[in-house]
Amino acid sequence: MSAPRSDRSPWNWLLVVPIVLPLITPLYNFDSPRLLGFPAFYWVQLAFILVGVVTTSIVYQMTRKPPVPSASQEATDE
Repeated sequence: MSAPRSDRSPWNWLLVVPIVLPLITPLYNFDSPRLLGFPAFYWVQLAFILVGVVTTSIVYQMTRKPPVPSASQEATDE
C-alpha cells in the first residue's frame, strides 16, 4: 500500500475559478461595451485567460515547498 499524498492543499481549490468562470456564459454573452472596437464577447474571454494565469501563479506560490538546505550550505553557514 502506498503512503498517503502530502501535496494536498486548500489553495488548489482556487484552480476551480478559471475552469468554471468561462462556463458561465451570461458573463460574456453580449456585444457592448466594446473595448478598442472588440465586442465584449472577445475581450472578456481574453480577460479569462489573465484570470487563469493569475490564479495559477497564486496557487503555485502558495503551495510550493521551501528549498531544503543542503549539507554543504549548512556547513558554510556556521
